[in-house]
Amino acid sequence: MSEETFAPPVHVRLPALFAGLFPTAEREVTLHARTVAEMIEALDARWPGMRDRLCDSTPAIRRHINVFVEGRRVTLDTPLQPGARVYILTAISGG
Repeated sequence: MSEETFAPPVHVRLPALFAGLFPTAEREVTLHARTVAEMIEALDARWPGMRDRLCDSTPAIRRHINVFVEGRRVTLDTPLQPGARVYILTAISGG
């Protein structure tokens, strides 16, 4: 059995901006992950390069990216409960 078998399913909503960067990416996807970091690894396995768009080299979630689980802003080490709803949002700036 793979390690993924033991990870709970989580539901991820990707930002609309990613449609141009990852044309085959779905806006909503169900993955198996125990933490936000594992979720990002699973996204990168499906769409190579996505981790680099979401995380910096420290590693941490990039400053202009916000990840929310059940309405709470989270970090890479945040655990994910089975069926968690994860929203990835890009910051909007302007003048």
